[in-house]
Amino acid sequence: MGYRIVKKRIAFIFILLTLIFIAGFMIVQTRYPVKYLSTVKKHAGQLEPSLICAVIHAESKFKPEARSPKDACGLMQVTESTAVWIAELMALDGYTNAALFDPDVNISIGCFYLNWLMDYYNGDLNLALCAYNAGQGNVDRWLSDGRYSTDGRRLSVIPFPETREYIRRVEQNKKILQRDSACSRF
Repeated sequence: MGYRIVKKRIAFIFILLTLIFIAGFMIVQTRYPVKYLSTVKKHAGQLEPSLICAVIHAESKFKPEARSPKDACGLMQVTESTAVWIAELMALDGYTNAALFDPDVNISIGCFYLNWLMDYYNGDLNLALCAYNAGQGNVDRWLSDGRYSTDGRRLSVIPFPETREYIRRVEQNKKILQRDSACSRF
């Protein structure tokens, strides 16, 4: 092969790889949008912002107006009863449930609650995420049931399929967000 042909093939391969990289980046950005990053960083506390963004993506896909069939509201899908309790713990003056649709309020309450669950479960992220999804009472019952926990401190089985899927989605979202070069901000 002549020198020119080799040079053209190398240039073609380089351009093709660049286009594939750009297309992949655009797909990740479209499928995994990262919004409200400054708000997430402000309220993340001991948690990684990538984890909070992974939770938000799993809960609402970054739609602040989201409402679940179980009446969880906003970006982090906090129920009104949990929000009232957390707002009291946070001493949020003038809190109303309508504020759950405000991204700053919702993220601050959701982050506070997830940090609280992390403390409650001695830093066990799996338990904290299970409780965030299925409720603390359910997780406490599972921990005391030999069918789900052999030591009362960790779950060997998550009995709710929805919660198992939720944990899987959050973990997958977090890996993708951390791997994505646009999310290197974390």
